[in-house]
Amino acid sequence: MWHIAKRELYDNLNSLRFALATVLLLALMLTNAVLYLREHPKRTQAYHNAAADAVKTLESRSTNLYSLATGGPGDLHKSPSPLRFCAEGDEAFLPTRASGANYGQRIANMPPVWRLFYPQETPNLRNIRPDFTTLDWAFIVGYVLSFVALLFTFDAISGELERGTLQLTLANPIPRHIVLVGKFLGAFISINIPFAISVLMNLLLISTSDAVQLNAEAWGRLGILYGIVILYTCLFIALGLLISAAVRESGVSLVVLLLIWVSFVIFMPNTLASIGSRTSVPIAYEKFWTQRMRLADEAREAYRDKYGDSQTPPSVHVLGEYVITEAEEYERFNEAYLKQQIEQGKRARAITRISPTAIVQRLFESFAGTGFERHLQFIENVQRYARQYREFVIDTDRADPESLHVVGIQEGMSQKPVSPEAIPKFKDTRNLNRDFNTAATDLLLLVLFLVVLVSGAYLAFVRLEI
Repeated sequence: MWHIAKRELYDNLNSLRFALATVLLLALMLTNAVLYLREHPKRTQAYHNAAADAVKTLESRSTNLYSLATGGPGDLHKSPSPLRFCAEGDEAFLPTRASGANYGQRIANMPPVWRLFYPQETPNLRNIRPDFTTLDWAFIVGYVLSFVALLFTFDAISGELERGTLQLTLANPIPRHIVLVGKFLGAFISINIPFAISVLMNLLLISTSDAVQLNAEAWGRLGILYGIVILYTCLFIALGLLISAAVRESGVSLVVLLLIWVSFVIFMPNTLASIGSRTSVPIAYEKFWTQRMRLADEAREAYRDKYGDSQTPPSVHVLGEYVITEAEEYERFNEAYLKQQIEQGKRARAITRISPTAIVQRLFESFAGTGFERHLQFIENVQRYARQYREFVIDTDRADPESLHVVGIQEGMSQKPVSPEAIPKFKDTRNLNRDFNTAATDLLLLVLFLVVLVSGAYLAFVRLEI
């Protein structure tokens, strides 16, 4: 087995395709590092500035509890991932912040209570389909490395069959599965040599830069990503061996593999994602905005119908009930619209699981801390903080015996100043355990793909007539 693997490795190392693969992978990885080092410091600095401004705004409202209740926590920003060079995903299409502010209609000339919503910063936010055109690790692995794997295996068996060397090899008392494993190992080592060199050069440039800080968790995630690369490479090596054993001419093998590669790598991820996203389309943003404004108008009209001409103003408790109800309805509608968008994204990703390239894209996004799954974590962090912030306002108000405990009305809340240090601050974090749970299904599917292709390659080679 090792003799066959060394022979395959020697043949590949002395071939033109090995030199071209090395140059191509090295050029792509170095370009990826240069682009990342140019953009990441700007992105990180912008995040730190925005987060610092948000904290200053929040602390400026600590003069009284009423300002905190109506003004809210301000903008809540999503922290950029230090591993964005591995998978950028849908970051350009998704919002980088949530807003906790008091945008809305006044009721009885009372400022509205803050509510949580997610601003659409770009028109592309409405399109949350996967993007497969960014020069990151996911693109290089998904497109280039899979193609290289097929180039190294399309003639591994059919080429030897044409030259007559396979008959000489099998004339010896060597089981066919040993020959197949030897060819598999030879191709695997041949492909991983240029890729490992490219990755090392990429990480050397990035890790030695003062603008990037990769902690122990980041290096652990990189190790997981490299394991996914190995699994994905093995999958396409098995595919190449399967087709090379199934046909008797290397030219036909190459054509068949190119058709399969185009279907699974290019056509399926983009086309199926587009189809899946259209099975659950949220309402148009203009219609959503109109309906949201109508809710505020209905709340204001309901108050006018009951108290508009009254000479006696309603009690503080009645005003507080109207203000809180309007804010809750407003936020509930925002959450419903957000759920529709999330459902659209989940459907688009579920249908693309037929493609191993789409699965790898999802796995890279999960462990790199980017893309759609990362955005869902950010939303969970925002919603958790929103509950914590509201509980802080209510508990602080209840702690004042002189307060009427009517949140949203200045006369009904505590008039005591609030310590800026006591106000909860938003922290956007990533959870590796949650990433594993999210990626478990995709990892199992990728392993299943590999098992099926390895089994098919073995059966095709065993039944091959020399």
